[in-house]
Parts: sequence; structure tokens; C-alpha cells
Amino acid sequence: MTARRLALTATGLALAAVLTACSGSHNGMTGMSSNTTAAAPSSAATSASDTARQSDITFAQSMIPHHQQAVEMADLALKNASSNQVKQLATQIKGAQDPEIQTMKGWLTSWGAGEDMGMDHSGMAGMSGMMSDDDMTKLAAARGTDFDALWLQMMIAHHLGALTMANDVLATTQDPAVKTLAQAVVTGQTKEIDTMKGLLAG
Repeated sequence: MTARRLALTATGLALAAVLTACSGSHNGMTGMSSNTTAAAPSSAATSASDTARQSDITFAQSMIPHHQQAVEMADLALKNASSNQVKQLATQIKGAQDPEIQTMKGWLTSWGAGEDMGMDHSGMAGMSGMMSDDDMTKLAAARGTDFDALWLQMMIAHHLGALTMANDVLATTQDPAVKTLAQAVVTGQTKEIDTMKGLLAG
């Protein structure tokens, strides 16, 4: 009887050990499954972040030459405009956009991206609101009230292009600094468009 009890006890202990091992293995597999599932959203988040940064880079690479042309147009107005209001507006535009150019150049450096989008000046003319070489030649040759009217018309179109680019990046960016600058473009240039429309109407 004693030997039989000992045999049964040993068998029971062995069975319990097997069940415990199986349970531990199952729990480990559950943990692996959970970890694998958790990794997927992290990968998706990284991909979304990379896409948003690429949009930020494209925005800066596009907006820098866009701003540079606006500054060039402002300089022409300071020399050739007959209206003091146009000259004041040109000073305001130059004062806002020169610092923004430097800010965006700094972003591209910190992101390890170049300023050049691989387009020559003629290619950039197709960018939203950009004037062509012919447009700029025509503006540079104008004088007096003819200059004022042409400059206002061109700058309104130019600003509308900037608003398109700024609103596009606002829909994708995850960078607070990019969001702040893009919102400043929308707010400031919308007001300037209203002012220029008023000058043309007057």
C-alpha cells in the first residue's frame, strides 16, 4: 500500500509539473503576440512622422524661392512705385518675409535637407503664384501708376500661391515651428491681399 501511494503521488507531481510548464509556455506566447501587435502601431506612427517631415521639407524648399521673389518684387516697388501706400506695403512684405527665409533655411540645415528642389528658375515659374521671367521683366520696366497697378495684381496672385502652400502644410505638419510660420503666412498675407485689393479698387 505504501509503495502504491508513493507511485501515485509521484505521478501526480509529474503531471502537475507538465501542466505548469504548458501554462508558462502559453503565457509566454501570449506575451509575444501582444508585443508583436503593439509594434505595428509604432511602425505606422514612424511612417506618418516621416511623411509629415517630408511635407515640411517640401514646404520650406518651395516657400524659400517664393519668398525671395516677393522680396525682389518689394525692392522693385521701393524704387519704382508712385504710391506711398504701395511702398509702405512693399516695406512690410520685405520685413516679414526676409526673416522667414532665414528661419526656413535653418530648418533645412537642421533636417539635413538641401535648399534646392532640383528645379531651375523657369521650372519654379510653374509653382503656385510664382511670376515668370517675362512677368518680372515687364514689372521691372513699368513706372508710375502703371507699375503700381501691375505690382498689386502680381503680388495678389503671388500671395494667393503662398496661402495655398501654407494651408497644404498646415494639414500635414507635426512640427509646432512649421505650424506657427505657416499660420503667420496665412494670417499676414490674407490681410495684405485685402489691402492690395482695396488699393486697386481705390
